Amino acid sequence: MASFVEIDENSIVLRGLAVPDDEEHRGQEFLADDLGLGGTWIQTSYNTHGNVHRLGGTPFRYNYAGIGHTWDAENEAFYGPQEYASWSLDENYIWQPPVSRPDDHPYYYWDEATTSWVEVTE
Repeated sequence: MASFVEIDENSIVLRGLAVPDDEEHRGQEFLADDLGLGGTWIQTSYNTHGNVHRLGGTPFRYNYAGIGHTWDAENEAFYGPQEYASWSLDENYIWQPPVSRPDDHPYYYWDEATTSWVEVTE
């Protein structure tokens, strides 16, 4: 099965569906026309995150697309919603904080007001 997502006029993912392998090559037409769903459908890969294929294969469209994610048609990339205003997209379409998370302790949370990581002590 191949994964496809429907995007709206603002390139936001609305929903996802699986397409049989024998229809993968024409997923857009299969979903929009054959099944009568209309819309714009784009293939995504469950095995891709941060432009790395988790099984060692070829990465596809930077990230697996989920509901609420954005499609960047110019760069053929999906990316998730921005959680914090201070974070920016990196070259692999992953949101990154302006300050790296410390690795000396396993429990931190991001404090947007101070744009810093805060250690959880309890």
